[in-house]
Amino acid sequence: MELDLWLDQSLLLRQNQLKADFLSLFEAVANSVSNEELSKFFPNSRGKKISKGNQLDGFPYLVLDLIRDFDTDTGCVLRLVSWWGHGLYFCVFTGAQLQLPATCFLADGFRLGKTKTPWDLPELILLGNSLKSLDEIALQKRGFQLWFKEITLHSNKEANLALLVKEIRKILQLNPIWTTEI
Repeated sequence: MELDLWLDQSLLLRQNQLKADFLSLFEAVANSVSNEELSKFFPNSRGKKISKGNQLDGFPYLVLDLIRDFDTDTGCVLRLVSWWGHGLYFCVFTGAQLQLPATCFLADGFRLGKTKTPWDLPELILLGNSLKSLDEIALQKRGFQLWFKEITLHSNKEANLALLVKEIRKILQLNPIWTTEI
């Protein structure tokens, strides 16, 4: 047992401060986007929610979900994931009946995940399980889509807030295409 690590109060205090910093950042991001804006983009929006946990492949994480409709046919979720030891990721999930322009995502550095379930972040990130070109994407016939990209943060909280809000607003400016009426 590494008792010196267990008794290192400064390490635990630093980790707790970092968690509080990310929570504050995600709260500010959530507050910068109104529920009306989310509903304008996706009428069935269920608002915003922050979740946290300690065991995503053994590492703590914090998640900000916007819109929050997880249906694999008709849903949509905009998700920021802070995964300790791995990075910050922006994920955009759309159900099979909702399509957003692939060219916009690719031009902005997103990759399309090719996992069996839309929420297997470790498989996407650690295994590089993604599609990176329009040709690869055209061959994929699975219903839902999960676009994701890593966001590089700065040490300045205000700069990070502006960056994350800008990323979310880019998606909210897209015109969703419904393949069937909902």
